[in-house]
Amino acid sequence: MLNLSIIVLVYRSSRSLAELHRRLVHVLESTEPSFEIIFVEDCGGDESWSVIEALAVQDTRVRGVKLARNFGQHNALLCGIRAAKGKLIITIDDDLQNPPEEIPKLLDEISKGYDVVYGSPANETHGFFRNQASRITKLALQGAMGMESASKVSAFRVFRTRLRDVFEAYRSPQVNIDVLLTWGTTRFSSINVRQDERKIGDSGYGFKKLAAHAINMMTGFSVLPLQIASVLGILFGSIGFVILAYVVVGYFLHGSAVPGFAFLASIIAIFSGVQLFTLGIFGEYLARMHFRSMERPPYAVLLRTERTVSSCDAQDTEQATFSR
Repeated sequence: MLNLSIIVLVYRSSRSLAELHRRLVHVLESTEPSFEIIFVEDCGGDESWSVIEALAVQDTRVRGVKLARNFGQHNALLCGIRAAKGKLIITIDDDLQNPPEEIPKLLDEISKGYDVVYGSPANETHGFFRNQASRITKLALQGAMGMESASKVSAFRVFRTRLRDVFEAYRSPQVNIDVLLTWGTTRFSSINVRQDERKIGDSGYGFKKLAAHAINMMTGFSVLPLQIASVLGILFGSIGFVILAYVVVGYFLHGSAVPGFAFLASIIAIFSGVQLFTLGIFGEYLARMHFRSMERPPYAVLLRTERTVSSCDAQDTEQATFSR
């Protein structure tokens, strides 16, 4: 059995893959020679798959998986995780912002008895809005995970492969790897790692995508929005009783109802807004139940660079073909 499986999510990064492969091999051959590199191409539409095929021909330790369409970061990672054969799994982005040279730090930390170790960047090198969106996402993740360590979560992580047994039967189209990992352990750690400036290509994650990702995490892996809706219902119900008492007391003291159309319209608008907000929350949960009942898979594989059947086939389409 291999010791390490390196999973690289690939999205429009054809220009950086060769350099990433070179640096990974250089580091791993001196750190842990028993390894494999799995490139999961999330249907970015560029020449990344051709580069992966070429790397697989040059290096037998390289395996490639091409998804049938763009499923998103965590769905693609789930496919790679299920295909991994090593005792430890390392996930790293394709943009070289997380230097492969930092991998030994992660391995040293997990050797202390932890099950999951995150490489948390000492300084964020994204733009202002991207950094703010990342903070919002981490706050949402902290609510979903129920752990303080969520603030240190990053895409640069190492964990023990046995943890995937806990979510082996997971079939929902909404996936978050970090939340799934909490199902199998509480032994988390993080260390500061260097993060370089992105020199090739642009990030596929902007403020809008990260905010949507945060909403997906909150409604997909937490009941916090429902709890917020309950608190709002109690709060505004209490306000309603106070207003009613004010109107009744005013009537008996002054002999007339509280005058003013503006007052009445404002109260109706506020309470109607709260009702629509809570209905929207309920609708999000109902939509997720609907998609789950459809049994839509989290990913579907189109091509591979090998004919060996792996655990990733549990979610493959029947029409999957192979490039070698």
